[in-house]
Amino acid sequence: MRVAVASDMDTPLARAIVEELRERGHEPIAHGAIADGERSDWAWACERTARDVAEGRAEQGVVCCWTGTGASIAANKVAGARAALCQDAETARGARRWNDANVLALSLRATSEAVLGEILDAWFASSPSEDPEDRANIEHVNEIESERDGR
Repeated sequence: MRVAVASDMDTPLARAIVEELRERGHEPIAHGAIADGERSDWAWACERTARDVAEGRAEQGVVCCWTGTGASIAANKVAGARAALCQDAETARGARRWNDANVLALSLRATSEAVLGEILDAWFASSPSEDPEDRANIEHVNEIESERDGR
């Protein structure tokens, strides 16, 4: 699976995300501070990852900044991206299952490498729910997005 990854800082955790994805058999697409020649600011880097996901160049995305909040906000501004800020495995599992999240947002400050592994395990082991009530919520979110964008 192609997974776009953005970080506004070149930190050991940002590098660990890329390496962990490779070890799991995924193809990381790096953006921001972990890519050569790209603007590293969180808004620009995270937008690039979200666009990769929304436009089909990547199946999933991971965005990072110091708190993870700015990364998730920027990614969620891209139509078709559904970013979830996850600090633990259960939140990641729920975000994939109930929210059909396709972009994982992480805090560079608060995420340890051990917790990163647990979050990625949960994220990639989970899939969107097929329950009609859960699907109705996702469809409504898509309608809200379309109304916002005037589509």
